[in-house]
Amino acid sequence: MRRNLQSGDQLRPVDLARGHGLSTQAIRNYEAAGILPAAERTSHGYRTYTPRHAQALRAFLALVPGHGHQTATAIMQAINRDATEDALRLIDESHAQLLDDRRTLQAVEAAVGDLEPLPQERGEMFVGPLAKRLGIRPATLRKWERAGLVQPRRDPQTGYRVYSAADVRDALLAHQLRRGGYLLEQVAPLIAQVRSAGGIAPLESTLHDWHARLSARSRAMLTGAAALDAYLTYPPAPPTA
Repeated sequence: MRRNLQSGDQLRPVDLARGHGLSTQAIRNYEAAGILPAAERTSHGYRTYTPRHAQALRAFLALVPGHGHQTATAIMQAINRDATEDALRLIDESHAQLLDDRRTLQAVEAAVGDLEPLPQERGEMFVGPLAKRLGIRPATLRKWERAGLVQPRRDPQTGYRVYSAADVRDALLAHQLRRGGYLLEQVAPLIAQVRSAGGIAPLESTLHDWHARLSARSRAMLTGAAALDAYLTYPPAPPTA
């Protein structure tokens, strides 16, 4: 049988949607996706929500900025099927990813810092001397070239690769990041940004923004954790009659 709710506990979809800039259809979609617990139905088939549903909605919306929509959805689904350990594991994985992102930023900053002041070589380098300077094989430099990390010109007489000071800078940055464990496809966009910006200095703004985004995610995770804890400690719904 359906549980009889006191009128003060009954909430309509519009009651949940109001104040969050959501549509009533969004509320129904969240319920269907398992983000909200299943709603009770009136004798006429209308959905009836409770303050516990409102707390679930607040928790989900607070989780999204820090964890992303997909992970926030999975967290709420786990909670609502009484798989709290699964939800906590997902949260731990998000924090681990954030820590990895911080380490990536630190590696980029270290790599950039190692290039300052910028190389001032006036001459140009061939593949052999540059490979020796970096402690890598010439074949590695050729692989980096295919991946777009360096763009040496060809000597018109010999066909040999010739690396300018900018190419040396790009190779040094690539080498630092590769030593940090980053894949070529992760390094290539940064090298392209350095190249298009005309050097390392313009990246300072990008790195500052990166720091700000990571800090915002950290704070959002704290906010999400508080809202989720409030939902976890919310009194459970009484059994149906």
